[in-house]
Amino acid sequence: MCRWIAYSGTPVLLSQVLFQPEHSLIDQSLHSRMGVETTNGDGFGIGWYPQETADPAVLRDVGPAWNNRNLREVAHHTRSKLFFGHIRASTGTAVQQSNCHPFRSGRWLWMHNGVINEFRRLRRDLALVVDPALYADIEGSTDSEVMFFLALTFGLTDDPPGAVARMAGLVETTAEAHGIRHPLQMTVAVSDGERIWAFRYSTEGRSRSLYVSTEVDALRALHPDVSFLRELSDETRLVVSEPLGDLPGAWNEVPESSYGVVQPGRGVLRPFTPEYADGAGLRG
Repeated sequence: MCRWIAYSGTPVLLSQVLFQPEHSLIDQSLHSRMGVETTNGDGFGIGWYPQETADPAVLRDVGPAWNNRNLREVAHHTRSKLFFGHIRASTGTAVQQSNCHPFRSGRWLWMHNGVINEFRRLRRDLALVVDPALYADIEGSTDSEVMFFLALTFGLTDDPPGAVARMAGLVETTAEAHGIRHPLQMTVAVSDGERIWAFRYSTEGRSRSLYVSTEVDALRALHPDVSFLRELSDETRLVVSEPLGDLPGAWNEVPESSYGVVQPGRGVLRPFTPEYADGAGLRG
């Protein structure tokens, strides 16, 4: 599987989040505590929204994050108010740049931790549902990218929760037709540069780990002596595969089968349920 982090808030150097915390994403690439694999070295990617433009920039590479000089150089010289970071542990598809997250379409970024079980058997059926106008933009061979383009096909740019629900429903009903049990495992982050939607769901109800940071004003009250908290806006939040440190009260597990929205003002947390084309849901 993989590990990822999504940041929104006060513009900061990417290195402050990706490298500096005690259990940073870079540390997790070698020493994951909650992932299926301890080491996540099958490529990495970062995507960020520059201050002067709405469209995100992306840097991806097939090597491990822990020793990549280009990643370190970019992270120490790039400041952003919203960015993604992802480290990959392949579930069977090739280790190549086009398979590294995050994936981009226009102003949208997408990254995923999890798997579509027996994706090789389902790939053709799922890919045929992708809007023909979008299909040519699929560059790699991962289930994650197909999930993204299905969500785009189902209206991601207008209704992210609904589009992801329809994508999940299609995966499950397609898998059921092939006799595949527990087909979908996902934690997903998607952003338009202003908001982040984060989803935690699996068919079997045992999803991969996902956490969101506590509101900054509450953290300041808990830890008035922690200086870096004074530098952050009240709206600064992080969504992560696993906590970046052990600061008491800093991290909250995202509930099973739910999604959250990090946005200006107060965020929201809501239940997540796949949406099925026939309205019936999975059977058996």
